[in-house]
Amino acid sequence: QARLVESGGGLVQAGGSLRLSCAASGGTFSRYAMGWFRQAPGKEREFVAGIRWTGDYTYYADSVKGRFTISRDNAKKMVYLQMNSLKPEDTAVYYCAADSHGYGGTPQITYEYWGQGTQVTVSS
Repeated sequence: QARLVESGGGLVQAGGSLRLSCAASGGTFSRYAMGWFRQAPGKEREFVAGIRWTGDYTYYADSVKGRFTISRDNAKKMVYLQMNSLKPEDTAVYYCAADSHGYGGTPQITYEYWGQGTQVTVSS
């Protein structure tokens, strides 16, 4: 049973940067695929970025490609989301998620474990 805790959210101006962190405990983190999702007010939760358990394969939603970078540190049981060139439309609650089978992907149903979320607000 994995537990995920996100941190690093906050208020930032458009064009700025934030780095989200997700700390994992329990389970075999090094074997988990990890993902970041977000949910904006009035919208459904959507995929943002994912990373395989090996760390050598990452993938992104088109809306964040080239601006966001997902990474992981298996020794520290951490996954990160570096967000640059932030836009007001990036405003959302960001969630960290884990797939114990190691594959991840974009569908939310793939992920068994979820954090509580961290708010990111980008002002124009």
